[in-house]
Amino acid sequence: MYAPGATGFASGYGAPVTTSLFDGKTALITGASRGIGYGIAAEFARGGASIVIMSRKPDGIAAAADQLRAEVPGAKVLGFAGNAGSDEDRQAVVDTAIKEFGSLDVLVNNTGINPTFGPLMEADLGAVRKIFDVNVVAALGFTQLAHAAWMGEHGGAVVNIASVGGLRSTGAIAAYGASKAALIRLTEELAWELGPGIRVNAVAPAVVKTKFAEALYAEREEESSAGYPMKRLGVPQDVAGLVAFLASDAASWITGETVRVDGGLLATGQLA
Repeated sequence: MYAPGATGFASGYGAPVTTSLFDGKTALITGASRGIGYGIAAEFARGGASIVIMSRKPDGIAAAADQLRAEVPGAKVLGFAGNAGSDEDRQAVVDTAIKEFGSLDVLVNNTGINPTFGPLMEADLGAVRKIFDVNVVAALGFTQLAHAAWMGEHGGAVVNIASVGGLRSTGAIAAYGASKAALIRLTEELAWELGPGIRVNAVAPAVVKTKFAEALYAEREEESSAGYPMKRLGVPQDVAGLVAFLASDAASWITGETVRVDGGLLATGQLA
């Protein structure tokens, strides 16, 4: 039996891309100052891509860019502070990517928010609108801009970060789950509309150990982990490797798919 902490893929902690898989390509990753987004950015940097990372807080995105350069010597990294929910900021970051690196080959829509918990009948509709605006509408907005600026003529790949909450009822995070279900459906529609030049896929993680998801596991990690066949929660690298695959030429005949990266959770019929 493979034990957590062993080396290589068998450990269950993923294996970073260390080849020139994305040499000469540019990737824009939103929500990338920490957590899953940062892990994805690091994966693309190790694969040779020029990367543009975006997040709201200037200090956070600057620190993330510096950390990436330290982790991946020679990495071409540009940090952009902006709000994914802003039409102006979306346009500005896409324009910046093209200006600085000359292309925009990969778009990873990772930005997500969840400001409300509890039953839908008690949900603040303003908060729900904000969830859908950032988690769904912004992803479409970024894709429209990437298509207009580069991908429509040159091709590319889009990967949307959804959630297993978009595939099963979630109870306490119902509004968030509904937004991720909408993102999954958007992925399918975009794949149909933008093929064959642009592939569009989604990744649906279960609970990943990040600051964003901390409320879901902080006081019961051992209990939660026991419900997964892999007997642990996810880490950002688990998601990052799959995103890199879907964006690469190795996935050249894959589009419109939502791939679960959930430690086998949904195979058990549960949603912990």
